[in-house]
Amino acid sequence: MAAAAFNVDAYTDALVVLGTAGIVVPVVQRWGISSVLGYLCAGAVLGPLGLGSFRGELPFLSWVTVVDAKNVSAIAELGVVFLLFVIGLELTYQRLQTMRRLVCGRGTLQVVLSTAVSGGAVALTGEGPAVAVVLGACLALSSTAIVIEILANQRRLTTAAGRASFSVLLAQDLAVVPILLTISILGRGTNAPALTGVALAVGTAVLAIGLIVLVGRLFLRPLFRLVSSFGMNELFVAAILFVIVGTATAAGVAGLPMSLGAFVAGLMLAESEYRKAIEATIDPFKGLLLGIFFFTVGMNIDLRELAREPVLLILAVAGVIMLKSSLLVGLARLFQVPWPAALETGLLLGPGGEFAFVGIGMASAVGVVGTETSSFTLAVTSLSMALIPLLAQIDRRLSSKLEKPKARDPGLAIGPKAAKGHAIVIGHGRVGQVVTDLLQAHKFPFIAVDSDPAVVTEHRRRGREVFFGDATSPGFLASAGLGEAVAVIITAGSRTGVDEIVRSVRAIRPDILLVARARDASHARHLYLTGVTDAVPETIEASLQLSEATLVGLGLPTGLVIASIHEKRDEFRHELQEAATQAGLLTTRSIRAKVLRR
Repeated sequence: MAAAAFNVDAYTDALVVLGTAGIVVPVVQRWGISSVLGYLCAGAVLGPLGLGSFRGELPFLSWVTVVDAKNVSAIAELGVVFLLFVIGLELTYQRLQTMRRLVCGRGTLQVVLSTAVSGGAVALTGEGPAVAVVLGACLALSSTAIVIEILANQRRLTTAAGRASFSVLLAQDLAVVPILLTISILGRGTNAPALTGVALAVGTAVLAIGLIVLVGRLFLRPLFRLVSSFGMNELFVAAILFVIVGTATAAGVAGLPMSLGAFVAGLMLAESEYRKAIEATIDPFKGLLLGIFFFTVGMNIDLRELAREPVLLILAVAGVIMLKSSLLVGLARLFQVPWPAALETGLLLGPGGEFAFVGIGMASAVGVVGTETSSFTLAVTSLSMALIPLLAQIDRRLSSKLEKPKARDPGLAIGPKAAKGHAIVIGHGRVGQVVTDLLQAHKFPFIAVDSDPAVVTEHRRRGREVFFGDATSPGFLASAGLGEAVAVIITAGSRTGVDEIVRSVRAIRPDILLVARARDASHARHLYLTGVTDAVPETIEASLQLSEATLVGLGLPTGLVIASIHEKRDEFRHELQEAATQAGLLTTRSIRAKVLRR
């Protein structure tokens, strides 16, 4: 039996993309260039329309360029699916409620007005109504990936400009779904009258979404509760991938964009106790798949457009940025955003966005937009996106001259989940419940987490917001806001588990207040040696409480009894810390002696 032919091209194409992710992107990031732009540029240069077009004259280029875009396009589609899932996962009801005025007001107005003006400009070039609507809507969108990355790196997400930009981007992300649905409807080839075709498409969409929501409501939480009860991370990952790909496939079978199904799944899980664990788990997948997506987007950019009509291309880029920026600044001022923040928002969101590639690519595939028109529009979008970092630098200089020194408004947080200065309580058993009750009584912000799905589910039913997750995972700790937290309280009962959590926390935040529950005095000494700020042994605390109850029961003054108990607790703490220090010194000397003997 003859062996199957080895498809070399498929593997070399995959190697080119992985090489871009592992080599090219880290290099450009060291130069201060966005990774998104790195993927876009690499795709444009290494794709079939770039150096790949010279493979006939230079055969060796087949090893360093993408031969067939189809070899990576299927995987790239999952990048968009994952991005829409994450967007849905972040859109909790509380966040939408907090930002409803900005999102539904200014954000929606920006999308509608930009679509109308951009679509009108396209119509003036002689294109039909369908093309004008699609291109106008796609050009109205901005780059969530690049803008959020710039604002996050500058630590400006909680400023007036960060809040204004985020609200518009949020509205645009929500608008992606109806835009893709509209393109899908326009691209349907049906002999029925237009209104009938649209009605059938909308009916099918509503039925499919309703079915996804119904199945999700009934089975998603029980599924994750069952999987997490086994304590096997690989099963949890498999369940997440199953939900994302499964809902995307269901939407695709119904004739809807696959990303729509993933978006709905993300919305359903946004309020669940598994949200933070899911965010931490899929972050590496999302980053790599999105990188592949941006690479394939870059492959669709024809660099020859620059040589073909350079003046028209430059004028179109300038026109898009000026048109959208003017609308954004005007709307920002209408909603009483200060001038510096309004100007920054306009310049950051004026260029095109990554979802324009999705929409235009989909419109081209279904025959709504012609190949030449889509190629030119993609070139305009990509060049405008490449200017975002430069526009951000220009804006910072202009804003610094206009901006007056002013205390930061604490109400400018992105949403209720953007917590700062909070405590993280790890473990929500009997001890953790007491700690969180007291933190709540003193109105101190906290996030409670537990690795037992049964415990999380039970306390969620009682009204306490507890999140499921593995506190030894750096990704999960980051999603719980460890970088901005002021304290970590470990109440977990397992000695091994406590030790692992302490090491994970200290690896990320050596400076944070870290209080841990200890089994006994020996465990407490070990924890002090590991790096906790304070260790609380159960046996010692039990003896102190027993002593306090006895002394008060014997009639001694309560104030003196409490003072003596505090004094005795301090003695125990000092002895344990001193013993841990001595043990550390002895260990160090032993290691040195072994080294010298060698």
